[in-house]
Amino acid sequence: MAVGNGILLASPADVVVAFAENAPTASFWATVAYSAARIIGGFLIAAVLGTGLAWLASLNRWLDALISPPVRAIRSVPVVSFIVLVLIWADSSWLSVTISGLMVLPIVFANVEEGIKRRNPGLEELAQVFAMPAGRRWLAIKLPTVLPFFIAACRAGLGLAWKAGISAEVIGLPDGSIGERLYQAKLFLATGDLFCWTAVIVACSFVFEKLVLRGLAAFESSLTRGYTK
Repeated sequence: MAVGNGILLASPADVVVAFAENAPTASFWATVAYSAARIIGGFLIAAVLGTGLAWLASLNRWLDALISPPVRAIRSVPVVSFIVLVLIWADSSWLSVTISGLMVLPIVFANVEEGIKRRNPGLEELAQVFAMPAGRRWLAIKLPTVLPFFIAACRAGLGLAWKAGISAEVIGLPDGSIGERLYQAKLFLATGDLFCWTAVIVACSFVFEKLVLRGLAAFESSLTRGYTK
């Protein structure tokens, strides 16, 4: 408001007006659902795939030597390189799914692999001595050790998934995406819309992060209570 130029910096009132104009429309919620579904989908795929690859890498050193280098190399490759490759290989509608997943995959892999390495072999030997069933051994010993590392990976990867996914949409411009709306705001110098959509991204990321982390915390708590009983 002190700057007095809505193009350079939108005032809070301009942002509220932009939100009030967009929120009642069906296209606004369709756009939010389009990007959210793809970014969340990419995150979930990365969580499952990263956990599975970490488990495979833990089986023996040959599998680790095969899987670890390419997964860790993904972390070093610029995200824009992946964006361009996906635009060459596939339709832009797959862009945010692929990019958000690729950015989260190395984080999940590294954390889960570290959690597997931290398992206490003495507890597992004790479980074998007392002939504990494999399923109960997995729930009582293996999963509680790895789960905190998986939760830490989710905490780090959730925000990154949204940042990478929206960045990919701004470059690839898939129809009906938040990234397309941000690009249009730039073209028309609609700074109020730019801040409005940015606030929507932050809110979606915050809500999704809270839901996932609370769900995982509840699951971890139930494991602990079950093991104690």
